[in-house]
Amino acid sequence: MSVAIENFVKAIYKNDKHDNNNTKPGNIAKKLGISNAAATDMAKKLSEKNLLHYEKYKALQLTEEGTKMALNVIRKHRLWEAFLFKMFDMSLHDIHREAELLEHQTSDLLAEKLSEYLGNPKFDPHGDPIPNADGEITTEDNSISLSNTQEGKTYIISRLMSDDKEFFDFCAQNGLKYGNSLSVTKQFSKNNMTQILINNSTILLNEDFTSIIYVNENN
Repeated sequence: MSVAIENFVKAIYKNDKHDNNNTKPGNIAKKLGISNAAATDMAKKLSEKNLLHYEKYKALQLTEEGTKMALNVIRKHRLWEAFLFKMFDMSLHDIHREAELLEHQTSDLLAEKLSEYLGNPKFDPHGDPIPNADGEITTEDNSISLSNTQEGKTYIISRLMSDDKEFFDFCAQNGLKYGNSLSVTKQFSKNNMTQILINNSTILLNEDFTSIIYVNENN
C-alpha cells in the first residue's frame, strides 16, 4: 500500500480513539494537511478497497481490514520510536518525526526483529501502547487527563499525547516524562488551569497542556 493510504487509515484510527471520534473527511483532511476534496476522494477509493465505510456527510469508519492496516503501521511507528529513544537518546519530537518516515519502509519481519531486540515492549517512550504482531493492543488504559485529576493526589505520567516540538521541549525541561510522578496541588476550574509539583518545582499548566498529558493515580 502507498504511504498516502497508510497515513489515511492511521489518521482515521487515531482520530476515532482520541479526537472526539471526529472522523469526517474534513477533519481527516485537516489532520493530514490535504484538501477536503482530496480526503473525500481518498475515502471513496478506500471504500472500494474495503478498507473503510464511506457515506456522504457521515464519519468514516474503518473496516476490520482497515483497522488491521492502521494498527500494523502504528506498531512499526512505535517500535521505531522505542528503538531510536533507546539507542540514540533522541528527543520525543525527533523520534516521532523519524518514525513517521521509517514506519512505511519497514517489513513485518523487520518489525518483529525490532520488537524482539527491544524485549517486546508494551509501550513506546510517549506512553502509547504498542500493538502486537497480530494487530492487538493487549494493555489496559485506565489513565485520565491531567485536567481531570484531583487536588492533593499524586499521579504517574502515563502518556504524552502530542507531536508538537515545543510541547516536548517544555516537558523535557520540566521533568514531565513518561513514568515520572507529580502531585496536583491546585485545580483552577474557573480558568481551566492545573498547578502541579514535580521535582520540587511548582508549575501552572493551562488546558492546552493538561488535556494531552495523561496520568494514572499513584496508589
